[in-house]
Amino acid sequence: MELYETFPDVAEAVRAQSALRDQLDLTNSLPTAPEFVAGLDVSYEVDSRYAAAAAVLIELRSLEVRETAIAYGEVTFPYVPGLLAFREVPILREALGKLSGQPDVLVCDGYGVAHPRRFGLACHIGVATGLPSFGVAKSPFGMEFVDPGPRRGDWSPIVDDGEVLGRALRTQDGIKPVFVSVGHRVGLDQATELTLKLSREFRLPEAIRKADFLSRQELRRRRGVG
Repeated sequence: MELYETFPDVAEAVRAQSALRDQLDLTNSLPTAPEFVAGLDVSYEVDSRYAAAAAVLIELRSLEVRETAIAYGEVTFPYVPGLLAFREVPILREALGKLSGQPDVLVCDGYGVAHPRRFGLACHIGVATGLPSFGVAKSPFGMEFVDPGPRRGDWSPIVDDGEVLGRALRTQDGIKPVFVSVGHRVGLDQATELTLKLSREFRLPEAIRKADFLSRQELRRRRGVG
């Protein structure tokens, strides 16, 4: 099945999402600590169908940026909660394809299995590329969690219908938690550890922060601003 075609209607996309979910690998974890992480994010033009996607390849040990790539184009799938991947995976894959370096793992600004149908953006991009992936979101998508302790590294489970789907993780002392869930070929302990390693100074992982900045910068450049 083509993973990033334009689906004619929402119902067909939901059926495709269910079929793609069967390809998830949630049993295997990264065999070794990754050396390179690619952060992914998409920014949208206001009142437009156009968007910019950024892929930022960083070295995990130093958090130094090794390479960046941008893709810009029209988004053909409508905004539907729970189906964000059908809007973003095509342009994210285009940006990833422009990197000359190969990431060991992908981190997305969004959800993995912490999703109503257990197949968020991080799952979709992982299956589409075959790469290990996980998601770090700013909110829990309506799922239940208890506020974790106040210190960096404190976490609590994200639960939906009695199933643990991720963790609310405190990445900095005294700030709001982020919401970590696995996407593909990564364990939850690994995703939690990587999120903390990528979030040494700020709430969000550095790879995502830089991808967000670059995608917004590209939109400003195209508007001739800044």
